[in-house]
Amino acid sequence: MSLFQSELTSFLDYLSAECGLSPNTLAAYGHDLETFLVFLSGHAVTALDRVMPSDIVEFLMRQKRRGLAPPSVSRQLVSIRMFYRFLAGENVVRTNPAAMLDSPKAWKNLPDVLSRREVEQLLDAPAAATRMGIRDGAILETMYACGARAQEVVDLKAEDVNLEFGYVRLTGKGNKERIVPLGRPACDRLRRYRSEVRPPLAKPSSPGNLFLSRTGRKLDRERIWQIVRKLALKAGLKKRVHPHTLRHSFATHLLEGGADLRLVQEMLGHASISTTQIYTHVDAARLRSIHRKFHPRA
Repeated sequence: MSLFQSELTSFLDYLSAECGLSPNTLAAYGHDLETFLVFLSGHAVTALDRVMPSDIVEFLMRQKRRGLAPPSVSRQLVSIRMFYRFLAGENVVRTNPAAMLDSPKAWKNLPDVLSRREVEQLLDAPAAATRMGIRDGAILETMYACGARAQEVVDLKAEDVNLEFGYVRLTGKGNKERIVPLGRPACDRLRRYRSEVRPPLAKPSSPGNLFLSRTGRKLDRERIWQIVRKLALKAGLKKRVHPHTLRHSFATHLLEGGADLRLVQEMLGHASISTTQIYTHVDAARLRSIHRKFHPRA
């Protein structure tokens, strides 16, 4: 990598002095480009102006095969693009081989989704006779009933839940509020938690959050993750289950049942319909499976 060290140092100095980027952002760009330049050195590339678009694609595909998440692969492409734009401005190279490459959004993995039976197993896992079991059951039921993110569950206030009319008010990204209906099972579990469990947990110093720890404190996202993972293991689920799995399952099961995509978008709190459309791929996979199974000429 030392072959291209001076160019990389000049680029990072430019980002720091001219663009005013934070140390964390600079470190991210530096790491991305060091990885790329090591790749070039390993492929006997001795000049940056000899890099072809195919070289960059091969590098990105290698990163994907190594398990790098699609957003991280996309960020690496952005880093390479900016690096070459800088090099072109300094007359080190004549063209930017990354300029015409599409972001690897198409590589986005389909989200992990539980079947309806697996959701039932998970929701049945909390111990129904203990305080924490009642609380954890209410948390799981809420997440699946309205597709809430872990942070939204953490931030949920007691007054945000209306059990009489069966809805919950969630505050999502950018402090945007949305109203999502609650089904009867979720209302039943929340009603029991609010009447039997939360009052003895709450202390004079407790916050107004709906879900409290056994010591009366606000839960955090990490605790929600722990609860979901623990109960998934207890339920005997073989898949890797995390809080977002319930959100994915919520959206997928709605679409499977015939829900309109824009209504699902609204309930999930997505700013763009394109974000919600990934769930149509999940449903399409199910439809292909049914087609292959039942169509006489599939």
